[in-house]
Amino acid sequence: MLRPTPGALNSRLLEERPANLPSQLFVAGGRCSSRFSAVVFGDEGPSVHRIRQLNELAELRALGVPLWLRVGGLSNPELIRGMLQMLDVPAILLPPLLEVPQRPRVDGMGDAVLVVLHRLAFAHDPSHLISNQVGLLLLPGLLITVEEAPLGEPFEALTSWLESRIGCLEQRDLDDILHYLIDELLDDLFPMLEQIANRLEDLEEMALRSPKPKLLARTFGHRSNLRTIRRQIWPLRHQIRVLLRQRQQLLGPEALGGFQEMGDLVDLLFDNTELLRHQCDAITQAYAASVSNRMNQVMKTLTILTSIFAPLTFIAGIYGMNFEQMPELKWRFGYEYSLVLMALVALVQTWWLWRRGWFQDWITPR
Repeated sequence: MLRPTPGALNSRLLEERPANLPSQLFVAGGRCSSRFSAVVFGDEGPSVHRIRQLNELAELRALGVPLWLRVGGLSNPELIRGMLQMLDVPAILLPPLLEVPQRPRVDGMGDAVLVVLHRLAFAHDPSHLISNQVGLLLLPGLLITVEEAPLGEPFEALTSWLESRIGCLEQRDLDDILHYLIDELLDDLFPMLEQIANRLEDLEEMALRSPKPKLLARTFGHRSNLRTIRRQIWPLRHQIRVLLRQRQQLLGPEALGGFQEMGDLVDLLFDNTELLRHQCDAITQAYAASVSNRMNQVMKTLTILTSIFAPLTFIAGIYGMNFEQMPELKWRFGYEYSLVLMALVALVQTWWLWRRGWFQDWITPR
């Protein structure tokens, strides 16, 4: 029996997509063509069936065995609604599955578990993210997955593994498959965070060695991506704990243990994201410190030049006056004397500044 809390199943549309659209959606005008398939868990083991018409799905449902319906692409929403209604999916559960983009959510409602996530990936330009909404619905004897823009076979690794099982009754547990699917979506974030961490380390070294304004732009780009990942993880921390407290009847002991591990996984992802965000702040601070050091080096150089040439300017200013009672003006070697005096003063000033360490380069890496 479906027992939603008031407002729990409202369509929680995001103000904007978490990241860019997948490239195939740009080509198709914003909607990926709809494809349907089903994994039937019969007595001889799981088998995959392609579905092109409603009657094919009705025949599979009539077998009375656990069924995993996989929907890829939302270009034909009417056909998708017809298939879901044929499977007796409550109409109140359709908007969260078919409307994009939705907020990430994990909701348990008596005889149903609804999960909405976004599969994030890097675009051709690694500084940009693309998102693909994935909706999962668990009902008694039925698992439904709706992907906005699938890449090839839906959940290919899990499907291949299921097809290799023969007569394994324990593999009929759809709650375990739901846990595996969510775990697969979350595991994809770890390689992304590792790539971002490697790029941030390179940026931090470049900020110390050769700070340039473009480094800040790249750092802010990675920080924006981390903020996007964080927004997808943050709601799950609380919602998974609420689901575990509900003691959902559709989730067996193994699935509940898997969701408990999933909560720890979400915490780990969130902590790693926060650490990388702090590293972005560290890069910004390193850039500001490097630029400040370079500016200090420039000011120090100008100060050295000023300190050396100030006495020379003073000497040249004295002997540039036009008073008649200046005996040095009538010296035969007065010009040579003034040049030697200025050179001697410059050498003494340079030696004194060198002894005090003013000529040390503060910005060269050591």
